[in-house]
Amino acid sequence: MSDQELSLSEQEEIRREKLQQLQDLGVNPYPHSFDVTHNSKQILDNENHFLRDEETNPDSEIVTVAGRVMTRRIMGKASFFNLQDSEGTIQVYIRRDDVATEKLGNDNYNKVFKKLVDIGDIVGIKGFVFKTGTGETTIHAEEFHFLTKTIRPIPTPKEEETEDGETIVHDAFTDKEQRYRMRYVDLIVNPEVRETFKQRTQMVQIMRNVMNEKGYLEVETPILQPVYGGAAAKPFVTHHNALDMDLYLRIANELYLKRLIVGGYDGVYEFSKDFRNEGLSRFHNPEFTQVELYVAYKDYNWMMEFTEKMLEKVAIELHGSTKVQVGEHEIDFKAPWPRVPLFEAIEKETGHDLYGKDLDELKAVGKELHIEMDESFGAGKIIDEIFGEYVEGKLIQPTFITDYPLEMSPLTKKHRSKEGLVERFEAICNGKEIANAYTELNDPIDQRERLEEQAKLRAGGDDEAMTIDDDFIRALEYGMPPTAGIGIGIDRLAMIMTNSESIRDVLFFPQMKPE
Repeated sequence: MSDQELSLSEQEEIRREKLQQLQDLGVNPYPHSFDVTHNSKQILDNENHFLRDEETNPDSEIVTVAGRVMTRRIMGKASFFNLQDSEGTIQVYIRRDDVATEKLGNDNYNKVFKKLVDIGDIVGIKGFVFKTGTGETTIHAEEFHFLTKTIRPIPTPKEEETEDGETIVHDAFTDKEQRYRMRYVDLIVNPEVRETFKQRTQMVQIMRNVMNEKGYLEVETPILQPVYGGAAAKPFVTHHNALDMDLYLRIANELYLKRLIVGGYDGVYEFSKDFRNEGLSRFHNPEFTQVELYVAYKDYNWMMEFTEKMLEKVAIELHGSTKVQVGEHEIDFKAPWPRVPLFEAIEKETGHDLYGKDLDELKAVGKELHIEMDESFGAGKIIDEIFGEYVEGKLIQPTFITDYPLEMSPLTKKHRSKEGLVERFEAICNGKEIANAYTELNDPIDQRERLEEQAKLRAGGDDEAMTIDDDFIRALEYGMPPTAGIGIGIDRLAMIMTNSESIRDVLFFPQMKPE
């Protein structure tokens, strides 16, 4: 006997015995296919079309559905059960004499449905639609087919009403860690989770439609990169055996998309999986999704208008309004959004005007504000930490924070009128950054100098500082037109649009510690 067989629960053993009994009866518990004509939502939304009525609709359309058995009420020669498919749940009425087969006769009901079907098994039903005496739309089964035998029990929440009228739910599949590890079970027993991921997909599609309507080209760029860049982050490292060289999982796709602008495209975008070797939190997953968009002949002012209008449209199409409920906050995506310079936002919350201060002065302010710093911190890092500690979490409504210090933005064009600043904005919403955008730096000589400064920071211990990408600089030397670029975090935006507390709630399979 194997170790697995020794560790089986009683329920798992019983289900395996039933599996054998099905096979002994000549029933294939895992057939190759089943022709489905309708789902539960189609039937329930159009019940007048499907309802059989001897006077008005005696020859109503026959429906064929498939899904999981989620509840059963056995009543001798007839039973009711709830069938759950990808779109919802519908009740099925099944009678012994209606589902007899040439091979099994009434045993198809008596021995198969009544005795060998468990909660969670997948079955197929063919029949007509009617309403029960209580008014519930139901399928009257004329055929019953076994499609998949489950050999692990499905968690089945049970509701109990107390004497005070309060409903108590027992055995709900609510443990967060279990739900994330076994998302497949979570999707079965918590159908509202499926709706969250449908909304995420709809959100992405709306954004894609907006960019396509503008004529921008959706592209794909390398995930494995010989030189990583486009953001300040630690990479994941892998090794290519045939070339005997290390490669990096991309931390951003920015530098490749800019190469395409050099090549002559006026607008390119990519929904990309990016990877950053950082910690796990409610807002961070080392593998995440963002969309990056680059548009020639535009600047960050144009990009602010484009972004607020696109995300306003997302809110309206998903929720029918610009207003979205997120926890205790009602967030309004109606354009235009406030535009607040970074140093003004910091001064308002801390009383310190950091504009023009040198490194020693910034360290003194950081110390006064109890910011944790080490010797590797440059001016940009200190300013970023102060903003994150004192300002970011207070920005609940969508807000553009603009005009960042040069030290924080090595890929951004210098501000046209403010010394020492660059034309950059971050979109902050619900206390977190959801987008980062620039008027892109297209001066190759300036770009090399900026990246060389980053290399010095890296040598000084800042392992998130950028590296020098010589091929990217070579591309700029061939000429990149004035360009606006943005990266929007899809996971964080999905958290807001679906009212989800954690990034893990909008990732099918978030990164987890080993069991």
